[in-house]
Amino acid sequence: MNLEAALYMIPVSISDAAPSDFIPAGNIGIVAGIRHFIVENVRTARRFLRRCDPSFPIGDCTFCELNGHTDPNEIHSFLEPLRKGQPVGMMSEAGCPGVADPGASVAAIAQREGLKTVPLAGPSSILMSLMASGFNGQGFSFNGYLPISDAEKAKRVRELESTAAKTGMTQIFIETPYRNNRTVALLAETLRPDTLLCVASGITDPEKESITTLPARLWKKKIYDYAKTPSIFLISRR
Repeated sequence: MNLEAALYMIPVSISDAAPSDFIPAGNIGIVAGIRHFIVENVRTARRFLRRCDPSFPIGDCTFCELNGHTDPNEIHSFLEPLRKGQPVGMMSEAGCPGVADPGASVAAIAQREGLKTVPLAGPSSILMSLMASGFNGQGFSFNGYLPISDAEKAKRVRELESTAAKTGMTQIFIETPYRNNRTVALLAETLRPDTLLCVASGITDPEKESITTLPARLWKKKIYDYAKTPSIFLISRR
């Protein structure tokens, strides 16, 4: 496939489900024409490419790794193939690159230089959790990670709850998986009894997917185990 020179933002699987279940076939065709990739994790990226097409010529590709360990001064050079007229693909470790992901810095460089940027359709746990929550999808805010300490986290939760009550906007955030269960317990204790909490866990995973919306008071009684499973948390006062 002869691709136009552009930065292609390539969504990847967010679970162990087959890529064909959640990645559009058109994306696979586009990826087949790319040999330069900017990725969050090289091993994860290689595995995804092999799952999409076992015959994909990974040995012919170059990979630039962009994550918390990357020297910021190196990022500008990652787009050099695109400046020379070659397509470049960007992949997060899971989901959509540039959304809650360091890939946004590369897209910003491309925009400043007038380089074409093409976002491809694919799974986003943030949007998919909002879709299934029953909460306001016309006004919402993604808040990333909350503070680690329980005291600071509880303070931030009360702030988000107040914002949800004043604006009607759904408040969304994420947590490191091993802290999921502790976070749910803290939310159940901190939120007002009638505040709605949705926990969306293991999205797209045929065995682990669970998306549940309940008032905070009922979360206190619910039996759950979200440990080690990627999850999204949503708060609503509607």
